[in-house]
Amino acid sequence: MSQRQWFEGSRLLAVLTLSLIALSLWIASMRQFEVEGVRMVIRFTARSSLLLFCLAFSASALARLWPNAWTRWQHRNRRYLGLSFAASHAIHAVAIVAFARMDPAAFAEATSAASYIFGGIGYAFIMAMSATSFDRTAALIGPRAWRALHLAGGYYLWFQFMVSFGMRIPAMPLYAAFLIPLLAVMALRLIAMAARPHPRTAEAG
Repeated sequence: MSQRQWFEGSRLLAVLTLSLIALSLWIASMRQFEVEGVRMVIRFTARSSLLLFCLAFSASALARLWPNAWTRWQHRNRRYLGLSFAASHAIHAVAIVAFARMDPAAFAEATSAASYIFGGIGYAFIMAMSATSFDRTAALIGPRAWRALHLAGGYYLWFQFMVSFGMRIPAMPLYAAFLIPLLAVMALRLIAMAARPHPRTAEAG
């Protein structure tokens, strides 16, 4: 219990962020920090971001459907899991910029106008959600705007992950495995919403 309580909140965020930075540097160093090493970091952080996003996005649903020590810990720390996701995607962005600077031709071939537009929207949501993940900033925009922002952002990022990993399946079929946690998270959220008692039903009970 004491170990679980220690690995929470700002400590959890710090440990995860520092681990992601250290692993990214180690991965890049495997290819002497050249283009291929940077591209490996892009792939690694895409997957670490997927994991952290799914943990944060499923926390409320899991805590409601299967309350236990793990899901209660996950629910308590969903803010810090979300911020860790933002840190992972910030490293992802740094690696993308490095790739663009190191090999402009390959970067242009790997991207499109749509990736700039929809990726930019995704990063705008990540920045806005991160900025309002603290009590003071959340209070500034109010609970209704906070909920609208985080719901819209969460579902948009879920869709963006589905598209980003899904579009790679024709060339690399194993990428279909990355859609499994995304579909599972969405199913959990829908089941949790369906299981939530309707206000009139609750009043009648």
